[in-house]
Amino acid sequence: MSFVEYGDTIKDGDTAIVFLGHESMFPVKVQHGTVTQTKYGVIRHSTDLIGKKYGSKVTCSKGGWVFILHPTPELWTMNLPHRTQILYSTDISLITMMLELKPGSIVCESGTGSGSLSHALIRTVAPTGHLYTVEFHQQRAEKAREEFREHGVEHLVTVSNQDVCKNGFGVSNIADAVFLDIPSPWEAIGHARSALKAEGGRICSFSPCIEQVQRTCLAMEEYGFTEINTLEILLRVYNVRTISLQIPDLGKAAEGNSSTGFDSSNPSNQGSPCSNLQQGTVQFKSGVPLREMVGHTGYLTFATKS
Repeated sequence: MSFVEYGDTIKDGDTAIVFLGHESMFPVKVQHGTVTQTKYGVIRHSTDLIGKKYGSKVTCSKGGWVFILHPTPELWTMNLPHRTQILYSTDISLITMMLELKPGSIVCESGTGSGSLSHALIRTVAPTGHLYTVEFHQQRAEKAREEFREHGVEHLVTVSNQDVCKNGFGVSNIADAVFLDIPSPWEAIGHARSALKAEGGRICSFSPCIEQVQRTCLAMEEYGFTEINTLEILLRVYNVRTISLQIPDLGKAAEGNSSTGFDSSNPSNQGSPCSNLQQGTVQFKSGVPLREMVGHTGYLTFATKS
């Protein structure tokens, strides 16, 4: 099993996603002889998981059922154990596009954190690219190495435990892109420039505060970066639901079907909104925004090495 290569069947040692519903899922490490408790009952790894196909519907001991899904970076982002605040798919999708990443790209990242963005970057640059990721916190760095090994992507990533602001990324003039998610990114701009290829490399800095953005942009200008721009993404979700509205009373002229061309005896018109005229209401689908929405996450500042 690998996060970048699809496997058909569940094997001992795999990481799988137990899907109970769109708002309820969790990762599980498949191990022979192990059981997993869910609200629908017990899942026995030896008999219920190992050897079954990903996407299978598994019946639990209480009669309920779940789906077992193959892990992807998107699913991992939704279910990973949080060691730090993470980036979500909305920001990740723009980062991978604006950094112009593709299979074979070399990327430097700091800091690794919980590995949400790291998994997406690895999938994007696979199978011939590489990710150099730097994490200041030793325990988080060790945990990231362990997860990459369990997820079958350790050959695509190098994890370093060091201070990127003092020691850089450990590589020079090879990176196609650099990503910074650290408290003081302006202190690492010089090291980022050194890691990037001679010309045309892209850099992105993620910062929650506009004061951080201002200092980072000044540092980028100082080190000769061009095309500096800052973006903020706000995600607005709509609920699609059926609503009922009363039909307005337009007077006697509206009562004749001949003026509208509607023929209630025509089978093709049965079930249409006009067939509910006698009830005085009409039903239709409508998109309604949520009363609360996800607000500010952070500012994304992009630039190009000239």
